[in-house]
Amino acid sequence: MTSSVELLIRNARLRGHEKPCDIAIADGRVASIGTAGVATAGSEIDARGNLVTPSFVNPHLHLCKVWTLPMMTEEALNAYQSDGMSQALSAIDLASKVKEKYDAAWILPNARRAVALAALYGTLHIRALADVDSKAKLEGVKALIAVREEFRGIVDIQVVAFAQDGIVRDPGTDKLMHEAMALGCDVVGGIPWIEATDTDAKKHIDVCFDLAQEFNKDVSMLLDDAGNASLRTLEMMALTAIECGWEGRALAHHCRAMSLYPAPYFERLCATLRKAKVPVVTDPHTGPLHARVRELLAAGITVCLGQDDISDAYYPYGRNHMLEVAFLASHLLWMMSRADMETLYDMITTAPAKAMNIADHGLAVGNAANFVVLDQSDVNEALRFHAAPVAVISQGRRVDLARMKDMAGVT
Repeated sequence: MTSSVELLIRNARLRGHEKPCDIAIADGRVASIGTAGVATAGSEIDARGNLVTPSFVNPHLHLCKVWTLPMMTEEALNAYQSDGMSQALSAIDLASKVKEKYDAAWILPNARRAVALAALYGTLHIRALADVDSKAKLEGVKALIAVREEFRGIVDIQVVAFAQDGIVRDPGTDKLMHEAMALGCDVVGGIPWIEATDTDAKKHIDVCFDLAQEFNKDVSMLLDDAGNASLRTLEMMALTAIECGWEGRALAHHCRAMSLYPAPYFERLCATLRKAKVPVVTDPHTGPLHARVRELLAAGITVCLGQDDISDAYYPYGRNHMLEVAFLASHLLWMMSRADMETLYDMITTAPAKAMNIADHGLAVGNAANFVVLDQSDVNEALRFHAAPVAVISQGRRVDLARMKDMAGVT
């Protein structure tokens, strides 16, 4: 029996458990899970037999671009989503026009609003991409680092220095990327498939892994994000991770061309991904093609879901709400059995936490107390309603949801 704790959640239903239990929190960590009882608690929450789960994790968000759609025409949106994504490269070039106006002064409040939404909806870890190139310079990086520090202790943000417009095709970006990492970015980000040749794509990957090794950081790369079966940068990145000894430290995003790969090549690719321990983030709601989720899962590859965009040149919606993302994915991926629903829930909690190398994420004694209290009793109902949590616990403390609503402009 625990004598005194800071926070006690009573009558919590855990996934895979038949009966509700109590969760005691002390010093920001889970002190006990069970029904033995607690003598005193500084604060209590009655979950009323509803789900309490690990908090949500968003492994892919272009945070420097949120709410920039009003600054753009719809040219990039139309190009990205049309003709089997054959015009995806043109979409990137069209979308880059907004970066001629990049300024940390307006990026920061937009990003703050998006992160407040994340906290409101129980997303307490974000891998956030900041464009680094000859147009954006380091404006996005500066803004996202500021937001990371502002939300420290509420939402954990991994800032990615992201070479959105290429490295070889945008001279000087390699130096800017180095400056971004020196400023304090947490992850090295690349997009090698947009380079002009395979040789240039490999150089792009090598520059990113060299930076990762110099600063001892993980890698995130947007790969093969177009309707072109000849794109192979996912395999190229995975092989480089093995060569560099960076197994388990490289995360692959999008990989939409995978949907067009012939079966023998896809099977070989899966073996390489397993060897390199490369997880895959998919965002099926933001484009008409997507990674082969069921087959990746069957091959033992970690797969997770990302928000990707919030009202920018590529996607007009988005609330940084991972239950909503999973609800959309359930339809787009035709994952609707009860087992599928459990997998989808994993894809917004434990799977992205693993993919982002987040330590002690999960509802277990000794782990960090980061979780959500829902208003539904099972995963089916949680996905059906994808409502905001009734309580969000970050590092053992209740998040002030009223304040987050105010910061996010939610009425």
